Amino acid sequence: MTSHVKNTLVTTAAIAGALAATTLFNTTTVKADTTSSAPVTTTTSATKDTAIASAQAKVNSASAAVVSAQAAYGSASTAAFDAAAKTAAASASAAATSAATSSAVANAQAAADSAATAKSTADANLAKAQSNAAATSRAKSMTSAAVVSAQSAVASASAKASDADSAVASAEAGQTVTANLMKSDDPTQASAAQQYFATKTAIVKLLPSGQVQITIPLTSGLKFLKEVSYNGVDATFTKTGDDSAKITFTADPATSYTLAMTMDITSVMPFMPIMHEKALLDVDTTIFNGLLAAKSDADAALTSAQAALSTAKINAASAAQVASNAASAATAAATVASDAAVVATSAATNLTSAQAANSTAQAALTSAQVAQAAADATLATAKANLDSANAALTSAQAELKSAQNIVVVTPASSAASSASSTASSAGSAASSATNSAASAATATSNVASSALTTTVTSAVVATPATTKKATSSTPASSTTAKTLPQTGNENQSALVALGLAILTLGIYPMMKRKHA
Repeated sequence: MTSHVKNTLVTTAAIAGALAATTLFNTTTVKADTTSSAPVTTTTSATKDTAIASAQAKVNSASAAVVSAQAAYGSASTAAFDAAAKTAAASASAAATSAATSSAVANAQAAADSAATAKSTADANLAKAQSNAAATSRAKSMTSAAVVSAQSAVASASAKASDADSAVASAEAGQTVTANLMKSDDPTQASAAQQYFATKTAIVKLLPSGQVQITIPLTSGLKFLKEVSYNGVDATFTKTGDDSAKITFTADPATSYTLAMTMDITSVMPFMPIMHEKALLDVDTTIFNGLLAAKSDADAALTSAQAALSTAKINAASAAQVASNAASAATAAATVASDAAVVATSAATNLTSAQAANSTAQAALTSAQVAQAAADATLATAKANLDSANAALTSAQAELKSAQNIVVVTPASSAASSASSTASSAGSAASSATNSAASAATATSNVASSALTTTVTSAVVATPATTKKATSSTPASSTTAKTLPQTGNENQSALVALGLAILTLGIYPMMKRKHA
């Protein structure tokens, strides 16, 4: 047998005992000679019967209200007990969940913080790597441009060097230029020796020393022209025919040269002496000035450009390698940042999940606590209603007791009729009380059925006070007094004892449980 059923039986026994005692006390009369301690009023028999019937009806109604309130209290007790059990379960679940999730939340929080830090670091490294990659890429572009520029400079220098080489080569190979022999003392007049240089030209060659080699073609007169010198240095004669030759001398580039010539025409004119003349060779050899310097400069520029190109290529190769390394580092940093972002997202999700589990358990506990509060409020209301019903029953019982203690004054000639009327009223009250007890027993049966799963914390029914009727007092002129009719006196003591025993059996376990 469960504790709910035991409690229900205890409650049922208590209610049944109370109702039985109430019914027995309401239907018991006392000897007319017994003196009541309650206030005594005098009235007619009819008025007393009416008061008793009214009071009895109130007692019956109050008893039914007590039974109904007790049933509601029992139902509320069951609901409160269930709500408390659910709250306890929810509290245990929340505690267990909190214990289980607190560590998970802490770990998830730590993991999320660590992942967020790692992601931040990875993002910073990625930004740095990308910036470095961009810078090295720009450097690579610049060095590549420098290579292109250096290549262009080399090409230009190479072209200039080539032009200078060509010019020098051409000058070294010799060039035919205009040349005239003029009188040294009158450069505007042709020299007498001009007739022997009919071509009026000269071949000029550039020497590696920077000087020029000048060759004058002697077309005739070789038999007469014996010597030619420049600055005291004899020119070289190279015969080209019987009477022709090439006269060559070396000098610095200039626009004209004064040549010393020895003429011997005694073979044809014996009377003429050997003549030593000076003639001005008008030939411009300054066209070769700067060719060697230009060639040297061009060669130097080419060498410099080639060196710059080589350096640019080395720098470009280095920049390209640095840029490649930076790009690889940026790619690696991007991968690390991406992985860190995934880890951070996962950690945040785990943290949210752990927090949600804890929140769910706390929400369930809060909901159970709200339900328990509502059930406790309902129980408090039911208890207040039960207390009110008990108070009403006590009041009705007091009213009934007061009505029963009313002293009826009747003439001596109608004493028998009055006693008969009194017995009839008592019988009617007993019948009404019996009906009330039957109604209470039915309600108690319903409460017991409902209380199979209900814990009843209190079931106290107010017990009516023992009703006694005072003996009728006779007028001063009467000489005899008769007692009121008695009904059921022979069973009075046994029934009262039985009712008290049932009430005690019902209340004692409840009091014991209440103080347990």
